[in-house]
Amino acid sequence: MKNLNDLKQELIEYGHLCGIKNFTPGVSGNISARFEDKILITTSGSANGYLSNDDFVLIDFSGNVIDGNKKASSEKMLHVEFYKKREDVNYIFHVHSPYLSSFAAANIALDEPVMAENVFYFGQIPLAQYGLPSSRDLVEKTALYFDKYNAVLMANHGFIVGDKTAKDAYLKLELAESYAQVVINTKILGRTVLLNEKQVEEINSLK
Repeated sequence: MKNLNDLKQELIEYGHLCGIKNFTPGVSGNISARFEDKILITTSGSANGYLSNDDFVLIDFSGNVIDGNKKASSEKMLHVEFYKKREDVNYIFHVHSPYLSSFAAANIALDEPVMAENVFYFGQIPLAQYGLPSSRDLVEKTALYFDKYNAVLMANHGFIVGDKTAKDAYLKLELAESYAQVVINTKILGRTVLLNEKQVEEINSLK
């Protein structure tokens, strides 16, 4: 178990990587980590690409700040619900990366079997119906997918992904953004050749 300071440094590192990759432009998105029976989460108005030690607070599973002098991210309950539904998830990244957000804005799920890696790691990335950002409605609509999926598109909003380690969550974000970019590129090229059912079954058998 990492101590609180080590956990902050880890999130700062991955937040910086998200910034370098333009996964979290400006003051958008939020990241968190499970800490014992609490959650370490970025503060309201913080920029994931430029985080410092002061950009985190510790909250309980009711969303109350129990350590820190700032306001927790307005999407805190989205993180709380993900952790509640998935005991195997210890890190969550919510971002507004350009390619994934394009699918979210178009209200299109990433559910086509385009490449083996995406079939293997995601199966598909579903689309949650629109809910007002920071609202209970958004939490409820997005949480419908947390039990079966590590990654979810949020209509007219963005993308959320969780996993056991920060590295695994970040790599899934990186892969998902590439997946979205490739799908868009195939549309531009005018042709998308999908893997057939047998090929998908063969890929899944490798798990």
